[in-house]
Amino acid sequence: MGDTQPAIQQAAQRTTPDRRGAVVAALMLAMALAALDSTIVSTAVPQIVGDLGGFSVFSWLFSGYLLAVTVTLPVYGKLSDTFGRKPVLIAGAVLFLLGSLLCALAWNMGALIAFRVVQGLGGGALQGTVQTLAADLYPLKDRPKIQAKLSTVWAVSAVAGPGVGGVLAAYADWRWIFLVNLPIGAVALWLIVRHLHEPQRDVRPEEEGKAATRARVDWAGALAVFACGGVLLTALVQGGVAWPWLSTPSMALFGTGLVLVAVVVLVERRAAEPIIPGWVWRRRTIAAVNLALGALGLLMVAPAVFLPTYAQSVLGLGPVAAGFVLSVWTLSWPVSAALSQHVYRRIGFRNTAMLGIGTATLILLAFPFLPYPGEAWQPTLLMLLLGGALGLFQLPLIVGVQSTVGWAERGTATASVLFCRQTGQTLGAALFGAVANGVLAARLGGASDLDSVTRALDAGPAPEATRHAIADAVHAVYLGAAGAAAIAFVVLLVLAPRRFPVLTEQ
Repeated sequence: MGDTQPAIQQAAQRTTPDRRGAVVAALMLAMALAALDSTIVSTAVPQIVGDLGGFSVFSWLFSGYLLAVTVTLPVYGKLSDTFGRKPVLIAGAVLFLLGSLLCALAWNMGALIAFRVVQGLGGGALQGTVQTLAADLYPLKDRPKIQAKLSTVWAVSAVAGPGVGGVLAAYADWRWIFLVNLPIGAVALWLIVRHLHEPQRDVRPEEEGKAATRARVDWAGALAVFACGGVLLTALVQGGVAWPWLSTPSMALFGTGLVLVAVVVLVERRAAEPIIPGWVWRRRTIAAVNLALGALGLLMVAPAVFLPTYAQSVLGLGPVAAGFVLSVWTLSWPVSAALSQHVYRRIGFRNTAMLGIGTATLILLAFPFLPYPGEAWQPTLLMLLLGGALGLFQLPLIVGVQSTVGWAERGTATASVLFCRQTGQTLGAALFGAVANGVLAARLGGASDLDSVTRALDAGPAPEATRHAIADAVHAVYLGAAGAAAIAFVVLLVLAPRRFPVLTEQ
C-alpha cells in the first residue's frame, strides 16, 4: 500500500476545479448542518418544553447529541480509512437527516432526546469525515484555504444559529428548526454523490493479504469504545447537575467507565485493525497534538458557557448585546486561521501553535484584571484577541497532523484530534461548572450555584453582592482556562517535535 499513497493523493488533488468546487460546497453545507445544530436549538428550548414538557431533562437535548458525536468520532475515522470517505460521509448525512426528521415528529421529550442521539450518530461522521476530506482534496500549501472556509462556517453558524432558532420558534414552529436541515442536507448529499469520486486504490499481489486484513472492521472495539465513552461522558455531563459528584450514581458510572477502559485496551490490543490503533499515541506528533487540542476544548468552555452570564449579570447587557460580546471571537478566529500559513511556513507548525496558545494564555489571564463592573468593550476586545490567538493555535496543529500521515491513516488521525477536543469540552463543562459553583457558594453562603443565581436574576436587577460573586466566579473560571492554555503550551514544548515529520508530496 505504501507505493500507492502518492498516486491516491495525486488523483484526489487532480480533481477538476469545477468538481472540486462542488465538493467543497458540499463539505461546507455538511459542516453547516453539524455547526448549526449546536446553536440553533438553544433559543427554542422554552417553546419545546412548553409543547412537550420534560423541563427536568431538557439538558439532554444537548448532552445526548454531544455524547453521540464524541464517542462515534474514532469509529467513523477508522471506517473512512477502511472503506473510503464517500460512503461514510453519505451514511452519516443520511443518518443525520433521518434524526432531524424524527426530531420534528417527536411526541414527547423522551422521544426528542432519543432522536437527537440519532442525529448525533450522524453528526460524528459529518464532523470527522469533512475535516479528513478537506486534507485529501488539497495539497499542504492550499489546505489553510479550505480549513479557513470550514472555520468560517462554524463562525457564521455560531452567530446566526441562535437568531435563526429564535425566529423559527417565535414565528413558525420549533419543529422547523429540525426540518430546515432537510433541504440543506439534500443539496449536500446530491453534490457528494454526483461530484465526489475517490480513486481506486490499486493493491499489489504481494499485499493482497494485508489489504484483506485491513478491510476487516473491529466491530467489538467500536462497541467497546462507544460504551466506554458514553458512560464516562455521561458521568462528566451529569455529575454535579443531576446528582452530586460523590453520590452513588456518579461513583457507579465512573467505576463502570474504568472497567470499560480496561475492556477497550484488551479488545484493541487483540484486534488486527483496532478502532483506536496504538500508533495514535506512540507517535510524538499526534500524541502531543491530541493532548494540546484536548486542553483547547477545556479552555473554550470558559467564554462559551460563562461569558454571556457575566455580560448580562455583571455588565448589565441585554441578551443580544451579551451574545455579541461572545460572538466576536468567531470573527477573528477564521481570519487568523487563514493567515496562519504565512507564519508556520516560516517558523514551523509547533512554534506557530505555541505562539498562538502562549498569547491566549496571557489574554485569559488578563480577564480577571478587568475593572469592576467595567465597560462592554473591554471583554469584547479580549474575546476578539482570543479568537485570533486560538486560530493561530488550532489550524497549524490540525494541518500539521494531517500532513504527517498518508491517506490510509488520515481519517483515524483526524478523528483522534477531534475526539480529544470534544472530550476536553465535556471535561471543561464539568470542571469549570464545579469551580464557578464553589466560588459562588463561598461568596454568597449556602448551596448557591450559577444556575439558581441566574434564574433569580431574571426577576429583577442583581444585588451588588450577587454581581460581585458572579464576577469572582467567572474570573476563577478564566484563571482555570489560562491554566489549561499553559498546559497546552508545555505539552507542545516538551512532547511535540520541533519540526513535524511531514510526508513528501510527490
